[in-house]
Amino acid sequence: MDSQPIITIITVTYNAEKYVERTLRSVQAALSQVADPSPIEYLIIDGLSKDTTLSICHQYSSIISRIVSEKDRGIYDAMNKGMQLAGGQYLWFLNAGDEIFDSKALAGLLSATATGADVYYSDAMMVDESNREHGLRSQFTPHSLPENIQWTDFALGMKICHQAFIARKQVAPIYDISNLSADIDWEITCLKRAGRVQFLPFVLCRYLMGGTSVQNHRRSLVDRFLVLQKHFGTIQASFNHLRIFWRGAVFTMRRGRYW
Repeated sequence: MDSQPIITIITVTYNAEKYVERTLRSVQAALSQVADPSPIEYLIIDGLSKDTTLSICHQYSSIISRIVSEKDRGIYDAMNKGMQLAGGQYLWFLNAGDEIFDSKALAGLLSATATGADVYYSDAMMVDESNREHGLRSQFTPHSLPENIQWTDFALGMKICHQAFIARKQVAPIYDISNLSADIDWEITCLKRAGRVQFLPFVLCRYLMGGTSVQNHRRSLVDRFLVLQKHFGTIQASFNHLRIFWRGAVFTMRRGRYW
């Protein structure tokens, strides 16, 4: 590729044969709607999968710029590798099971990058393993989504689905591989460093519910506190966590479930 890509899409996989093809198909469909796909780079970062993940990925080699398969120290280590290898100006993490929302979303994002913002973000559609839609994240969870977001809006936790958060590589920090809530820290730091942040009035992704932090819920709560403590201080983080638990309890009573 002669010129620098504008967007690098990064998919991290490990024994993801059950889900990875839905991600690959969505990228393929989105690329088909881009008049010139050369500004898009697509990386697969695999952790030495022992199932058929890699063979499935190789079936889509025409849309993949590079496949790396080597041992890693977890998802955030793999995401760091993806960042280091990315040649694009902007980073879009779309992990196994997640999808580009529809065939027009990538073209819309590519067009939006002409404004030169450091961060682009949107709402996300929540889906389950059967690909059934549960609603937009801002409606399905207690996390409302401001259209003029600032890093201080993260005082009560994650405001933007990570797969709907596109950051310029220059403002993106390295993920803390020891913290399950490193994605919150990453987004806050990106927003702190960003000169301009832009809300997109269309949905970027379909997010597969049940990620690492959901599966390790208790530890993720502790790690989230550490992230918020880092950015807001101990007293504010402690008070905010009381608000988080209260808000979650009220939301659950009204909706029957939190997530």
